Amino acid sequence: MRALARLVARADGRGGTVLVELHGETPLLLRQTPADGGVATVHLVGGAAGPLAGDDLRLEIEVGPGAAVRVHTVAASIALPGRPGAVSRMVVSAVVHAGATLHWLPEQLVAAAGCAHFAESRVAVAAGASLRWRDELICGRYGEAPGGAVVHTQVDYAGRPLLRQSLAVGPRAPGWAGPAVLGGAPATGSLLVVDPSRPADPAAVDGTVARLPLAGGPATLWTATAPDAHTLRAHLTV
Repeated sequence: MRALARLVARADGRGGTVLVELHGETPLLLRQTPADGGVATVHLVGGAAGPLAGDDLRLEIEVGPGAAVRVHTVAASIALPGRPGAVSRMVVSAVVHAGATLHWLPEQLVAAAGCAHFAESRVAVAAGASLRWRDELICGRYGEAPGGAVVHTQVDYAGRPLLRQSLAVGPRAPGWAGPAVLGGAPATGSLLVVDPSRPADPAAVDGTVARLPLAGGPATLWTATAPDAHTLRAHLTV
């Protein structure tokens, strides 16, 4: 299955945000929900099971100058096996213009047994824009070993690299559960906060949570591992 969804937001000139384009295809269905304080809110609704191996799904987001958007998903995304040798792909591309704000706060990606999934995020943030970008991965459903999943995040700020981060889990990723990567934890994730109005937080490590200021912009990255999705979310809510 191939699907493309697109979201374009513009400032309305009255302190709010209007969605000038909101288009989706099954299983990527976009639904606008009530705004909160002038921030346009959109939920991504899965119109079918998956992603299944062989699916090619793409979401494009553009937030114009002065606009503010918050994107959620209504449920976790479960990457499932499909035809042998096939890989499922989910690519999210976002452009955040000067003075704009984007919060990407989806539910978790679950790498079910037997899956082969590639998730990629490409984000371009202009100088003076704000971003909150969260990714969470659960390695397998309850009681099962995970399939193969790769999560890659690429963020640029003011035209320069800010973050390049990749994680691979599953049977084709040697050592992924070892002490150098997840240390046996079944849940992991990260939260990137870009906010020019506040200084970057100092580096710190607290148990399985690490906080790291990034050199390429007014940004802080939190990373965490956890025994379950609930604990992981608590670590990545700041």
